[in-house]
Amino acid sequence: MMALLKTRIFEIIESPEPGDWEGRWFDRFMIVLILANVFAVVLETVAELALAYGDFFLGFEVFSVTIFTIEYLSRLWVCTEDKTGGGHPIIVRLKYALTPGALIDLVAFLPFYLSMFLTIDLRFMRIFRLMRLLKLTRYSPALESFATVIKSESRTLGAAMLVMAILLVFAASFVYLLEKKTQPEAFASIPHSMWWALATLTTVGYGDVTPATLGGKLFGAVIMVLGIGMFALPTGILATGFSREIRKREFMLTWRLVAGTPLFSHLDALRIAEIANLLHPKKVPSGYTIVKHGKAAHSMYFIVSGEVEVEVPPQPRRLGAGDFFGEIALLTESKRTATVTAVTECQLLILEVVDFRQLLDVSPELHDLLTEAMKDRLAQLKAAGQAY
Repeated sequence: MMALLKTRIFEIIESPEPGDWEGRWFDRFMIVLILANVFAVVLETVAELALAYGDFFLGFEVFSVTIFTIEYLSRLWVCTEDKTGGGHPIIVRLKYALTPGALIDLVAFLPFYLSMFLTIDLRFMRIFRLMRLLKLTRYSPALESFATVIKSESRTLGAAMLVMAILLVFAASFVYLLEKKTQPEAFASIPHSMWWALATLTTVGYGDVTPATLGGKLFGAVIMVLGIGMFALPTGILATGFSREIRKREFMLTWRLVAGTPLFSHLDALRIAEIANLLHPKKVPSGYTIVKHGKAAHSMYFIVSGEVEVEVPPQPRRLGAGDFFGEIALLTESKRTATVTAVTECQLLILEVVDFRQLLDVSPELHDLLTEAMKDRLAQLKAAGQAY
């Protein structure tokens, strides 16, 4: 019983599946709690609010710290369920405790307990409470993607930063030589000149320090132009990284959906990857009409989750996860012969007609399976008095 509970907690807080509503609501609750904490820290800096609602802020802090503590201890308890890290449970937990995510979780509540035994400046405490924002990286896919992109592009970004650092030192050194006699206070040394160089390279241009000589002005113009190009480099690197990460995530999601479809579950990983490149995931709400009777057929559909209703006599037929529809019109090259409506929210995989024909050419076994399924359905409809 305890083992099942441990596994379930791990599934909820560490690796919730797309259809796991408990895991989804846990993530949402933690996101709201973290944002509410940051909002509370901001409001506490208003003296009138801190005086009037001091007890409320303290109670909310105690509540938040309790939740964060329980979450941290739960993660520490269930981390041994992660099969990728073998070894003794104590070693596994120690390794987990040193991961960036676990350290962020610890910092989120540890200063509160330390304040009970040590004299800590409240302003210092507030800084650590604001660090709870970092916990959002665990619950927000967007922030997780950002961290992944930064990590994957670290070498390229590092090279770009190195070039910018060299350019910064060069700009500061050269403007120092040009302006030190004319403006000995503003350009007293190369470190002093770096403020101007940084403001110019970033094209911020505060205007508090400006070249006065003709040479300095001409050099400043060159640095401005170089700055536009140099500081665009990280933007391009990050944009490329985000595009690659999005494509990778979409492929992995589609791969898992394809692998979970009974029609494809017997295929090897390579074949599933080939099919995943052909299929497009789509989520439709309840009541959505997916295909209409009499319309031209452009694709067939595989149901990953949810239920649809096929309007056929003598009574509508329901299809659920693992079923597929729309193959009859594609195989017979005819129009849609029934209206299909989503009964619940559905996760579908769409196979366009061009990709459908390509898939059947390279997978004769799928052609046979779909043909058999089509014959069975046509036979059932013929017995019902109408083919669709």
